[in-house]
Amino acid sequence: MYAIIKTGGKQYKVQAGDILQVEKLDQDLGSTITIGEVLMVGGDKTHVGSPLVKNASVTAVITKQARTRKVYVFKKKRRQSYRRFGTHKQSFTELFITGITSPDGQSSKTDVKPVIKDMDAVRNERIQTKISDSRMRAELTIGKNVKPEIVAKPKVKKIAHKKAAAKKATAKKAPSKRAAKKATTKKKVTKKTK
Repeated sequence: MYAIIKTGGKQYKVQAGDILQVEKLDQDLGSTITIGEVLMVGGDKTHVGSPLVKNASVTAVITKQARTRKVYVFKKKRRQSYRRFGTHKQSFTELFITGITSPDGQSSKTDVKPVIKDMDAVRNERIQTKISDSRMRAELTIGKNVKPEIVAKPKVKKIAHKKAAAKKATAKKAPSKRAAKKATTKKKVTKKTK
């Protein structure tokens, strides 16, 4: 048995046991909802509504409240110096269809239990693992709880050696020819007589 339901201004074909993403519904996570906007029920007998089928319903459990992947929005009008850049994440609700009831009283149900995901808890767990990883890296750089062989030696000697070599190189350079000419030439001063 299948049904065509309407929610969030869109139509979906569903069967018992299906998982689908619909526009965001203001319900709690794990709550059971009944969708009464059934446009058609199919199976052994087909019931077509005008526009809705009376006494038909679809029951579902809310398994996830989340947002989709980021979508990049870019607008441009050529030769007008007009460019706009933005991003968008659409909120959605994930439903697990548990059963369909037709107007005859027939119903199809599933034995599978829905898996409920709390995305806030998943996000917080991900943040905590990042924080703990950064703390571990900080401890490695400081040298706590680490063997002395692992900690890198400072590179002070190499830098001092390079500076000394640079000083020697500048000291060995001969003065340029232009500088020598400027030192030897003097301006001649002449007096004008009347």
